[in-house]
Amino acid sequence: MFPAQALAEEMITRGWKVILSTDPRGARYTGGFPAAVQVVQMASSTFARGGIAAKALVPLRIMGGVLAAVFAMIRQRPALVVGFGGYPSIPALTAAWILRIPRAIHEQNGVLGQVNRLFARRVQALACGTWPTEMPQGVTGLHIGNPVRAAVLERAGADYIPPGDYPMSLLAIGGSQAARVISDVLPAALASLPPALRAHIRIAHQARPEDMARVSAAYEQAGIRAEVAPFFTDIPRRMSEAQLIISRAGASSIADISVIGRPAILIPFAAATADHQTANAQGLLAAGGAVVLAETQASPQSLSGEIARILSDPRAARSMAAASLAAARPDAARDLADLAENLAQRA
Repeated sequence: MFPAQALAEEMITRGWKVILSTDPRGARYTGGFPAAVQVVQMASSTFARGGIAAKALVPLRIMGGVLAAVFAMIRQRPALVVGFGGYPSIPALTAAWILRIPRAIHEQNGVLGQVNRLFARRVQALACGTWPTEMPQGVTGLHIGNPVRAAVLERAGADYIPPGDYPMSLLAIGGSQAARVISDVLPAALASLPPALRAHIRIAHQARPEDMARVSAAYEQAGIRAEVAPFFTDIPRRMSEAQLIISRAGASSIADISVIGRPAILIPFAAATADHQTANAQGLLAAGGAVVLAETQASPQSLSGEIARILSDPRAARSMAAASLAAARPDAARDLADLAENLAQRA
């Protein structure tokens, strides 16, 4: 949702009316969108969830969403439809294809998701957030980068305070089930740091609700100042104040980290489709802005060693921050909006 939000913010500043088409699940994550964005819910579904009965109803739900989207677009006549992947985008993109409305898709990850792969040959432009992106044969993508929200751009290139003998902030983030491994290993990793280093650490840790009590207890037992919550609404501020970020390798998280310019330890989610999080991490790893630990290698001992190495070397940490910032594409929202306007004007 973050790249969609970023594009919406940019298009509104250019005078466009923006409608967000999503399903009821996606609508729960629209709180950060500008108030001017009209949120329209369309039925959609996926074969990845539910039992046999639920899966049998998937085609009917999608067909209902497509019909609703067709009628809505006949009334609204949008100049362009941009899809951001995932099954909630199926109704709008299918309706746009039926009605021959100009359309584009944006792929965040280094491997095309199933829905974007389905539409890759049915759109006029395919914008890529991660480069290189694995493409179907015969399909060409344009490297745009992953658009970041205005709140992230406000912190772009914020001055980095390297680690030292003073309070240091760490930020640990991961989404839903992907957060579990970080919650399993990070408290023990910090607890095993040398006492002189551990004494300076404070951490904001995003954990699943069912993991919060044990994660908080582990930090308290280790004497580490910790704020544990299922979601932080002020991630850009926390990133800008952090000496180090421990994160999954989601495309939007990597985009935020690089635009703000912070050292990171990335732990790709092993169960991600086509291992796309490992692909996402390669750019920041190659640039020198991040260390990447495979999930199978992310033990308390290995993670503690990487944290200690970064926080004990201010010069290396500063170099990682600079490398992260150099890999950023802060103009991705602007470039994606330019692409959208060009497609709409050519129609």
